[in-house]
Amino acid sequence: MLISGSGLFIVVAALAFDALIGDPDWLWRRVRHPVAWIGTLIGYIDRRFNREDLSQQRRKLAGIASTAALVALSVAVGVLVQAAVRQLPMGNLMVALIASIFLAQRSLYQHVARVRSAFAEGGIAGARKAVAMIVGRDPEQLDEAGICRAAIESCAENFSDGVVAPVFWLALLGLPGLIAYKTINTADSMIGHRSERYQSFGWAAARLDDLVNLVPARLSALLLAGAAPIAGGTITTSLRVVNRDAAKHRSPNAGWPESAMAGALGVALAGPRRYATHMVDDPFLNAEATSQIVPDDIGRALDLYAAACAIEAAGYAALALVV
Repeated sequence: MLISGSGLFIVVAALAFDALIGDPDWLWRRVRHPVAWIGTLIGYIDRRFNREDLSQQRRKLAGIASTAALVALSVAVGVLVQAAVRQLPMGNLMVALIASIFLAQRSLYQHVARVRSAFAEGGIAGARKAVAMIVGRDPEQLDEAGICRAAIESCAENFSDGVVAPVFWLALLGLPGLIAYKTINTADSMIGHRSERYQSFGWAAARLDDLVNLVPARLSALLLAGAAPIAGGTITTSLRVVNRDAAKHRSPNAGWPESAMAGALGVALAGPRRYATHMVDDPFLNAEATSQIVPDDIGRALDLYAAACAIEAAGYAALALVV
C-alpha cells in the first residue's frame, strides 16, 4: 500500500484522536490494551522457544523465525482489521480511531509532565518515583539533574519510537504497517537486550527495530530542530549538534532525537548513567552545554515536544492536500 490521500487523512485523524483522547485509563482497566496482548504473545514465544538447553546458534535461529512469525501475524491482523472496518460507515475514520490506540502522543506528554509536577508535590523522592515509570535506570542513584535529564531523554527518544515511527509506518503501509511496527518495537523492548538470555534469541528483534526506526529517528530530529525556537533555541544550533553528536550514542537511532533535543534546549544529555543491572558510560550529547538540568527544563522540553507534534501533523495534513 503506497501513500495516498485517504491514507494521509487517516494519519491526521489518528493524530487528532490521540491528542484529544489519548489512552483513557477507564477503558484499559476494563479491556486489555492491544499492545499488552502483543506483549503476552511475545512472552509466550520467549518461554517456549528461547530454551537454555539450545546452543546459541539455534537460539538465534529460533529468534529469527519467531520475529518473522510475529511480523507476519501482525501484518495479517492489520490487513484483516483494516479491510473489515473500511466496510463500515465512516470506515476510514474508524481505522484512524483504531490507529490512534497505538500512538503515544498524549500519554508521553502526560508521563513526562508528571515528573516535573512531582518535584513540586513530592520533592525529589516523588520525582524519582515518577521518572521510574518511564525510564529503566536506577532512580535511587539520580539527583535532581539526573532525574530531569532522564525525563527529557525519554521524551526525545519516545517521540521517535512512540509517535513519529508508528505514524510513518501508518502513512506508508496503513494499519498493517502500524501494527507490525508496534510488534517489532515491543519485541525489541522485551527480548532485544544485550544480556546472556537474549543476546542470541533477541538479535533479530533488535536489528529489525534498528532498521524500521532508521528513517523515523532522523525525521524526529528534523521535527525537534524545527521547533527549537519554541524552547528558546535555534534551528541551526540544534541541527549542528545533531550532525556532530548523533553518532556518539550507543543506539544507531536514539542519538538523533536526543541530540536534537539537547541542541534545542541548550543542555547536555545522555552521558554516564546507571541502570538496574549495569552502568552505561556514554559520552554527553552537546557536552559543552550545562548538565545541571532543572525541572523548568522539563517544561521547555514538553513545549518543544508539543510543537514538534504540531509540525508533524501539519506536514501530513499538507501532504494529504496535494497527494
